[in-house]
Amino acid sequence: MTGDALHMWPASRVPVALVAVVPLAGCGKDAPSATVPVVAIDSAGMQIVTSDPSASDRWCTLAEEPSFSVGTAEGDDAYMLYFVRGANRLSDGSVAILDNGTGQIRIFSDEGVHLRSMGGHGDGPGEFRIGRYIWVLPGDTLWVGDYRPWRFHIFSSSGEFSRTVNLDPQYFNASEGGGILANGTSVNMRSPFSAPGDDFQHPEPLFVEAHAADGTLIRELAALAGVRQGSWEGASVRMSTLFDPTPAVAAAGTTIAITTAREPEVRILDEHFNLHRVVRWSERDREVTSAHVQAYRDRVVERRGGRGSENQSTIDEDVTSDRRPTAEMFPTAAGLMVGRDSRLWVRRYRRLGEEVRWLAFGPRGDFQCHLTLDESLTVYEFGADYLLAVHADELGVERVVEYELRVPDAAGSSPSQ
Repeated sequence: MTGDALHMWPASRVPVALVAVVPLAGCGKDAPSATVPVVAIDSAGMQIVTSDPSASDRWCTLAEEPSFSVGTAEGDDAYMLYFVRGANRLSDGSVAILDNGTGQIRIFSDEGVHLRSMGGHGDGPGEFRIGRYIWVLPGDTLWVGDYRPWRFHIFSSSGEFSRTVNLDPQYFNASEGGGILANGTSVNMRSPFSAPGDDFQHPEPLFVEAHAADGTLIRELAALAGVRQGSWEGASVRMSTLFDPTPAVAAAGTTIAITTAREPEVRILDEHFNLHRVVRWSERDREVTSAHVQAYRDRVVERRGGRGSENQSTIDEDVTSDRRPTAEMFPTAAGLMVGRDSRLWVRRYRRLGEEVRWLAFGPRGDFQCHLTLDESLTVYEFGADYLLAVHADELGVERVVEYELRVPDAAGSSPSQ
C-alpha cells in the first residue's frame, strides 16, 4: 500500500517474504507464462496473488439477447420503472427490483411477470425516504438501504416487512460502499461531516466499518484516503483534483473487498474480518500526461457546444481551468462487486475513449476474464452464469435485464456463441 492510504491493517499482515510460486487451477504443468498468476505467501500465511490481465486473451461474453427484461415507457404502472437503484435474483429465479421512483420493491417472476410490491415512499415501517441498494441473504431475506439517516429495511421475499436496522453511531448520509454479509453483518463506508481543506492537499478521509445485524458498531476495518478537494479565489464551486482515485468497498456472502484505487490491488477479508488474500494485477501506462488533461478539457467544451456557447457555464470554466490540480497517476479501479459465486469483479477506471471494462478474478484470486459492456448498462449483480443490470435507452426509459454470462473454461477456451 502507498502512503496515500491512511491505514488499513496491522503491520504483521504486510508481506515479508516470497515462499511459494504456485500456478492456480487451469494453468497447466508447463513453466509459468505471463498469464499464470504468481502466489506469494507471507509469514502470516496470507496469499498475495498477482496476475497480468493485459497478457491474457480470456474474455467473458454476454448472450446477444437478455433472458429476462422488465420495463416499459407506458402501460401497467407495475412495469414502469424510474430511478432503479438495485436488482437481485432470488433462489427461485425471480428478481427483486428497487424502484426509487416509487420507493417500492417489486418482485417479478423469471418470465418477467409482476408478482407483488412492497414499501413505498414515506416514514412509516418499511417505507423509504431515499432507497439505495438491495441485497439478498440466505432464505431470500431482502435487506434494502434507505437514507437519511442511513438504515436498512428488512423484508421477506413474500413481501412481509420484518424490521428496520439503524446504525449506531448514526450515518446521516448513505454508505459510500460495502454491502451485507450472509450472517447479517453490514459493511459500510462513511466520510465525516467536516470537510478537508480547500488547498487540494488533504484527501477526504473515508472509514470502512462493520456493524452487527442489530446495527451496533463492531469495529473499523480500514481508514482510506478519498479525493483531494479545494477551490481558489474566484472559483464558483469546490471541486476535486482531476483524475483523483476514489476507494471502493464491496461485501457479500463471506467476502469483504477493499481497494484504495491508488494501487492495482484489492484486499480480501473474510466474515471474521481477517485479511487472508491480496489480489494484485499489473497496470501499464498509468501516468497522466498533458495530452490526457487537454483531451478531458476539450471533451467538456465539446459537450457544452463549444467555447462561448450559451450552454457553457461558469462552473464549466472552473472545471477546465488550468488552476485545477491533476493527479499524477490514473486510478486503478472505479468500482468493485463480489459475485453471488464469490468471484471478485473490478470495474476498470475508464479513460476518455475507452470501453466499459470489468476484470473477473476467481475466489482464489486468479484472473479469469475481461468483460466489456455497453455504457448504457449499470450492473447490479454478477452470478456464476448471469448478469443483472439496468439498461437506459436514448429516451431514458429504464429496463432491468438479465443476460447469460459466458465464462471461459479452465483451459482458457471461450464458450461457444
